[in-house]
Amino acid sequence: MDILIVGEGGREHALVWKLKQSPKIKKIFVAPGNAGTAQLATNLPISSTTEIIQWLKENRVGLVLVGPDNYLAEGIVDKLHKLKIPAFGPTKKASRIEWSKVFAKNFMKEAGIPTARYKTFRNLDQAKKYIRHQTFPLVIKASGLAFGKGVIIAGDIKEAEEALKDILNKKVFGDAGNEVVIEEYLEGREISVHAFCDGNDFALFPSSKDHKRAFEKDAGPNTGGMGTIAPVPGVTRKQMQEISEKVIRPTLDSLRKQGSPFKGILFPGIMLTKEGPKVIEFNARFGDPETQVYMLLLKSDLLDILLACIKGDLKKHTIKWSKNSASCVVCVSGGYPSNYVRGKVIRGLNTPKNKNEVIFHAGTKLVGNKVFTNGGRILGVAGVGRNLSKALLKSYTVIKSISFDGMRYRKDIGSSLVR
Repeated sequence: MDILIVGEGGREHALVWKLKQSPKIKKIFVAPGNAGTAQLATNLPISSTTEIIQWLKENRVGLVLVGPDNYLAEGIVDKLHKLKIPAFGPTKKASRIEWSKVFAKNFMKEAGIPTARYKTFRNLDQAKKYIRHQTFPLVIKASGLAFGKGVIIAGDIKEAEEALKDILNKKVFGDAGNEVVIEEYLEGREISVHAFCDGNDFALFPSSKDHKRAFEKDAGPNTGGMGTIAPVPGVTRKQMQEISEKVIRPTLDSLRKQGSPFKGILFPGIMLTKEGPKVIEFNARFGDPETQVYMLLLKSDLLDILLACIKGDLKKHTIKWSKNSASCVVCVSGGYPSNYVRGKVIRGLNTPKNKNEVIFHAGTKLVGNKVFTNGGRILGVAGVGRNLSKALLKSYTVIKSISFDGMRYRKDIGSSLVR
């Protein structure tokens, strides 16, 4: 079987890396891909939904795996269904739980899914009036897709008013900021949860933890993710069961009843509070950089699972995970997540010497025989070990041999969880 993976980040490189191990796959295409995917698959110089659909009309494949959220929001899966091409990922309507935070919050309220108290606004003056009577810190979110950066935790009223002005008036997130969600700040432990879903049934991944803030000690602005670890020490089977019963199950049931069965990856960000798990937000695709650690721990053939979700027979499959720990530390361009320069030569990419050390490319570009930076998040340096400490040691040891002008990375990924 030939397959096409849509996307160009570290998530897509990790998916290619894992699917390349399946004996059932002949050829992998990636649109548009990066320097890392080019080593394992055939990159296509196309990126828009229109270009991808046109290519698929001329080049038939047995499966399309959609990575980024913006393609789901554009309805690429719906278009693939019309062409009768098997596609892994939810429809535009089902993925609305990610691309509209206002819809997601109202959906959770109606379905009885635990989440933070909230209010939504389109008008700046009304929003400013509301926050004057709230307790800080407050969380302010652009309703639409903002590449993981549309969430501001405001410590006081001045920061909150500034955030509202940036989103609603200055449109720093474009149309994604036509509406905002203002919600209470949840206290607890934040984790990422993924589930393979076939519309009716689901299978949970191990827990993972992303590190969203740009700098050590969780300082600085939110980013797309600076590093992940899995599984999360201290997260119990009972807590995961509670998440299954109170979050995943009612989400799938409610979407199905609305006529939008969810097939793909359901990825809620969860806060483990004193009152139990509460949903921070929903994502409707593989996380990045969560995917990088998950693919290192998944023992089963990923292709079999993807096809089972599409066919609706996930129950027939037993998914096996390694008992090891995995880590991924992201190397970024200087200035990320704000302004950064592209086109810096990357050195040291041949450092990993065994299967437990992998460098996943994100914002990279191959020019001749050299690899250059081509974005904000550049590389995800992943490691596997018998425990979290050993996994992190592998990631940070490999990083020492990598360099490019302006390179930066957090030195505390997973450190608070090492036992």
